[in-house]
Amino acid sequence: MTAAYSQVRSIDPDFETQLLDSIDKWIERDLKPVVMHHDHGDIWPTETVAQMQQLGLFGATIGEEYGGLGLPSSSYAKIVARIASFWMAPTGIFNSHLICAHAIEKFGTPDQKAKWLPKMASGELRGGLALTEPDAGTDLQGIRMTAKKTGNSGYTINGTKTWISNGIKGDVFALLVKTDPEANPRYKGMSLFIADKHGLDPEGPAREGFRVGKKIEKLGYKAIDSAELIFGDYAIPADQLIGGVEGEGFFQATGGLELGRINVAARGVGLAEGALRLATEYAQIRRTMGKPIAEHQAIQLKLGEMVTRARAARLLTLDAAAAYDCGERVDMEAGMAKYFASEAAVRNSEEAMRIFGGYSYSKEYEIERYYRDSLLMCIGEGTNEMQRMIIAKQWIKRNPA
Repeated sequence: MTAAYSQVRSIDPDFETQLLDSIDKWIERDLKPVVMHHDHGDIWPTETVAQMQQLGLFGATIGEEYGGLGLPSSSYAKIVARIASFWMAPTGIFNSHLICAHAIEKFGTPDQKAKWLPKMASGELRGGLALTEPDAGTDLQGIRMTAKKTGNSGYTINGTKTWISNGIKGDVFALLVKTDPEANPRYKGMSLFIADKHGLDPEGPAREGFRVGKKIEKLGYKAIDSAELIFGDYAIPADQLIGGVEGEGFFQATGGLELGRINVAARGVGLAEGALRLATEYAQIRRTMGKPIAEHQAIQLKLGEMVTRARAARLLTLDAAAAYDCGERVDMEAGMAKYFASEAAVRNSEEAMRIFGGYSYSKEYEIERYYRDSLLMCIGEGTNEMQRMIIAKQWIKRNPA
């Protein structure tokens, strides 16, 4: 944490209640009716994005001094879980944006914050996080994208990023590169840049050397664009190096992933709770052997596990968010929440499909989407295998023999 940035935030309980009520009304009125159309057609949700902009979601965690809502992570997690319990994809649109903004707000210079954050808080500019490369995912130190200095005025960037959320529709990205490929250890040669497509004007001319490659077709997580970003002699001003100092990029990027993992955990909570909601409703309507299937012991055993799993996921996520809001290091807490909640989402959606029986395989019912979407949560923001290793290492570090 820098002296100029504090993540210790709180919220008036009445304001949080009003905000969550507004989200609920929006979900019921505007979101639920369009979900299946956009998911089945893999159609970018233009109206939904505009509505999220009006609700202030693109400025949810950005400080009030820059026009954002300045929400603590715990309130943000509740919003994400609520939306994801009906449709997970839109939460990814503003989450990737907010991680980019977080990197600028936490590590950027005063000029960088003043320049970029107001337009990001309003949603006029939408952001993303560009870390992953074709041969470097979990091992971020293995990236190959380079930024070479061109005098004192800037850098020239070359390389390709992949699996970038908001890659097509986004405007500005926190871009991780190698400024010193020979550095040892490798992380000391990494830097984070603010890479824009067209400056501060989303309708402005495209910057040379930055183009969007192919859109990646996916099993789930439909309607949100995931794409390649290709940089060929992309010239970027030196004042877009986040923090103004080379070699800090690895820690700047991974610092934002703590918030990202809390978001993924909240998405897992939403998926787990949404699958439970659908299964609970169906089990009381569907009848076999003269009674609702909810009265059969086999179904009761499933529902009992599902409700317990969803509740545990929620509590772990709120615990991690509360620690983050206090300014504590939360890689273990965020890792536990992300790991458990994402696995809970997969298991609850699978059990819900079993409760629905053959109808679960029909796209006329929503439950199949929960299963498709939940699998990504076990992979995104660091695989669950990696999360367990992080949890174990931090546990041992905190509890030396």
